[in-house]
Amino acid sequence: MARFTPQLNMVREDLRELPPVALPAGCRVRSFGPGDDLNWTRIIAASFNARPEQYDFERIMRGDAAFRPQRIFFIDHAGTTAATASAWHKPGNWGEAGVIHYVGVLPDHRGLRLGYWVTLRAMHHISAEGRDRVVLETDDFRLPAIKTYLNLGFVPLVRHESHPERWRKVLADLGLPELAARFGL
Repeated sequence: MARFTPQLNMVREDLRELPPVALPAGCRVRSFGPGDDLNWTRIIAASFNARPEQYDFERIMRGDAAFRPQRIFFIDHAGTTAATASAWHKPGNWGEAGVIHYVGVLPDHRGLRLGYWVTLRAMHHISAEGRDRVVLETDDFRLPAIKTYLNLGFVPLVRHESHPERWRKVLADLGLPELAARFGL
């Protein structure tokens, strides 16, 4: 039987003084609107190299008690809805912290830091909801995403016995092994 390995966790303890969202030319950020259930599914499936039917918006997002259309953000670029991130709140799991939920960028639109900008927009929303702390869950192999989260001020949050060793490997794979000591890993 396969052993369960929980996702890695990250936290940013303070949402004061977030930088402004300064999108690249030709981009705009917006909240969820009509037809965006399909855009979300397309972006997330492509980001996770999965089949679209694995990411059913109705079940994963709209069926979640945290769902509010204004908590889901998209970046449109070059006529395409290219990136998404959500500003969730799940009190049972994380207390009063906000949660960055399902971040994705279409492969053809990578390199513009759209993941950074859409996640930052979601963080601004979490702050506007009155939350001063934000957390997220991620996977070890999502190195570009983890680098983005580090650049946004997130730090590793150890919640499982496997986390310190996995974080040391992730940081080494990112070429940032010196951060392990700084983060107490």
